Amino acid sequence: MTYLVNDSADFVDESIEGFVAANADLVRRVHGGVVRATRTPPGQVAVVIGGGSGHYPAFAGLVGQGLAHGAAMGNIFASPSAQQIYSVARAAASDAGVLLSFGNYAGDVLNFGIAEERLKADGIPCRCFAVTDDVCSGPADKAGERRGIAGDLTVFRAAALAAAEGKSLDAVHDFASHANDRTRSFGVAFSGCTLPGASEPLFTVPESRMGVGMGIHGEQGIEEVDMPRADDLADMLVDRLLGERPNDNQRAASPRVGVMLNGLGSVKYEELFVLYRRVSQRLEQAGLTVVQPEVGELVTSFEMAGVSLTLFWLDDALEAAWTAPATTPAYRRGGVPLEGEPRDADDFAAIHEQAAPPSSEASRSDAAGVLAVIEAIQARIEAEADDLGKLDAISGDGDHGIGMTTGTRAALAAARRAVEKGCGAGTVLTRAGDAWANEAGGTSGALWGLGLRCVGTAIGDSDSVAAAAVVQGIRDATDAIMRLGGADIGDKTMLDAMQPFANALAEQVEAGTCLREAWRHAAKHSEQAAAATAALKPRKGRAKNHSEKSVGHADPGAVSFAMIVASTATTLESIHEDVT
Repeated sequence: MTYLVNDSADFVDESIEGFVAANADLVRRVHGGVVRATRTPPGQVAVVIGGGSGHYPAFAGLVGQGLAHGAAMGNIFASPSAQQIYSVARAAASDAGVLLSFGNYAGDVLNFGIAEERLKADGIPCRCFAVTDDVCSGPADKAGERRGIAGDLTVFRAAALAAAEGKSLDAVHDFASHANDRTRSFGVAFSGCTLPGASEPLFTVPESRMGVGMGIHGEQGIEEVDMPRADDLADMLVDRLLGERPNDNQRAASPRVGVMLNGLGSVKYEELFVLYRRVSQRLEQAGLTVVQPEVGELVTSFEMAGVSLTLFWLDDALEAAWTAPATTPAYRRGGVPLEGEPRDADDFAAIHEQAAPPSSEASRSDAAGVLAVIEAIQARIEAEADDLGKLDAISGDGDHGIGMTTGTRAALAAARRAVEKGCGAGTVLTRAGDAWANEAGGTSGALWGLGLRCVGTAIGDSDSVAAAAVVQGIRDATDAIMRLGGADIGDKTMLDAMQPFANALAEQVEAGTCLREAWRHAAKHSEQAAAATAALKPRKGRAKNHSEKSVGHADPGAVSFAMIVASTATTLESIHEDVT
């Protein structure tokens, strides 16, 4: 369990605040995470990493000379929001652009992808790379679908060296990909972990048993076996990874490998050394030369008991990256002189201008109507949060209700501030969407933040809300969510309720129906489509690993979407629709 907590809602912020205070010579805090204490030199690509909090030293502990330029950190085990990633990347970026790198999880892929698009729109070159080293999370012929676990360090190190050498953004990306292709990890778990403020563990493993291939958030593994002796576990880890040796033309007569034996939180150093004793023997017997092994806590999961082994198959370039000097709060190798100019207060000025942009009187009038809509959404989600959580727990992790509540509360607060400042209707929606994504994090936060931003952009601040603009915004949101989220109709996601709504709304408006009536009609289609997801098996997200459990139960994301558009229908009369 987590012993030292003030308020669980403040845990992440207070942890980051303490981390920065303890490492002020190396890092500075920015909205959404941390960056190096020195500016990124001109011409050097900034490597920005990130993921959910709760995995220290990943990700903040890896920011410093010779490694990452910045780290975006989300809530516990939740992806950072696109806004957090964008903010950290803006603070770290130089003229050479930004490489965003992270583990291959749905929420991270979505949020980092959205941030990439926003950075490019600002004229900042940017590329994303997702680490896929976990051999138990997918077959070798579908390695691109695997999770990223402790092996992300090898990819981050490779990207950092390429960046420090002044290579282009594309070259940095390609070298990171090369490192990922030659990194393999395999993990096991003996017990679960308890989140800050929670009374029960997030997941459990039966006493004297071991989950093989479990993820760092408790994701389902490939089997459960009796707890082995340390030597037997070492043999299991090494044998599986040797069986996944990269099949290429770079095998040397005496292959060289970087090795990481990682403790997930409760397995401490002395135990890890017992395990590594046998690991090193087996690798030597296999004819491998171990280069600068790492034994310790590299990617953790609170007090989760478990370990993972990573093999990094080296060539000359990758060995240079693996052995290069680095100085970060949690990872040090060699000595690296600080480079770049010291940061000052101007480096941390707000990236986004929060003053009200120009708007028409008609749009400002409709802004009050938009606020009423968001108030109705927040009230409906607040009332339904427990049921949404129970529905999500059937095949997911049960946090959908909490995430939606956090997001709608933040959206409402941001909308109120925007109205008070005299913003137009479009800005009220975009700021509400950004706040939703920023505070809720995870997949649902990213999707709703993206959706509101698309609709707000389409509506704009120049005129009264027009039905055609709303339809275009809904279409843009649907297309963006499908493109960036990677889901399609029939995958049992929010899209299964969203696309029928978008189609019905467009059909009605194009036929001349007023927005209020068209919306009510489309909301009914959405409700029916959400209910119909009960018959589907999930093909995306965490629920896909428990697909049979979810059959007979509607998708939580589709259900919450239908709830929101239904509650919106009752408040649209407060918006003065422009029918021209």
